[in-house]
Amino acid sequence: MAAAVSKSTIKSYSKVNLYLEVVNQRKDGYHNLRTLFARINLTDSIFLKTRLDDNLIKIKCNHPRVPLDQRNLCFRSARLLQQEFNLKQGLEISINKRVPVAAGLGGGSGNAAAVLRGLNKLWGLKLSTKKLVALAKQIGSDVAFFIYQEKFAQGFLRGDKIRLLKQLKSLKLWFVIILPGINVSTPLIFRQWDKYSSKKQPGKNGILRKNSRLTGLTIPEHDVKMLTSELKVRGRNVRPEFLFNGLEPVTTQLYPEARRAKSALINEGLNRVLMSGSGPAVFAICSSRIQAKRISKKIQNKYTTWQVYCVSSI
Repeated sequence: MAAAVSKSTIKSYSKVNLYLEVVNQRKDGYHNLRTLFARINLTDSIFLKTRLDDNLIKIKCNHPRVPLDQRNLCFRSARLLQQEFNLKQGLEISINKRVPVAAGLGGGSGNAAAVLRGLNKLWGLKLSTKKLVALAKQIGSDVAFFIYQEKFAQGFLRGDKIRLLKQLKSLKLWFVIILPGINVSTPLIFRQWDKYSSKKQPGKNGILRKNSRLTGLTIPEHDVKMLTSELKVRGRNVRPEFLFNGLEPVTTQLYPEARRAKSALINEGLNRVLMSGSGPAVFAICSSRIQAKRISKKIQNKYTTWQVYCVSSI
């Protein structure tokens, strides 16, 4: 297929998980999840330029920790489209990172989805959303969510079976997000979860009973569907006990700085506080933009080595 235009710039979003329940480990080594995504306006910019002289994929990025080879999800997205449709053109990808890397905010997944959506237009592929989602599932667990360009959605299976939450489209949440100055290994977090879960007495859907070595790895009091209803009725005043992340006790045990970041938010009087993904980013839902801006500025001034963000759902 011939390229319709030669270059394009796409905004790439990130997310927080308002709910994240690890159900069990799958035979393929991944994990079945139940989650609730909230897309946020902390964004990267992706610049795409077609290479007509060869089929090479070249990546540039302003962040030193982002890989520039086949480990990069943007690379894998472009390569998948090349192979799927036998495309001869190459691609230059420039990533301007603002979303923290390996933070639990889905920055890499958002980048991958942006490349799929961007190349669909740039290369004139005319793929449906359904087809783009099917391709996204081959790239990574969170990529499918970002294809839809929706504020809120539930995720099931690996997190890649998406149920859009149109009933929440008018809801706007304000967050303070803290990224403490640590690097977290997602594979390690899940390995530790598997280690502790193997010592459980099987409960409902394989979730740990309360005799777990980590008390957070228990059957949650509420579930993702109940949180959805709670958000629809109460919005920013959602009751804190409806928020849940089953990986949080594992991450905060291995990385105490994540627990310290959470305490910093609680000490500011915020009680809707949770870790996103496998961490280490933690966030608090605020009552207003004014409160979010005030608290984010206060925490940044106090903890100068942390990255602190005031963001909203979008």
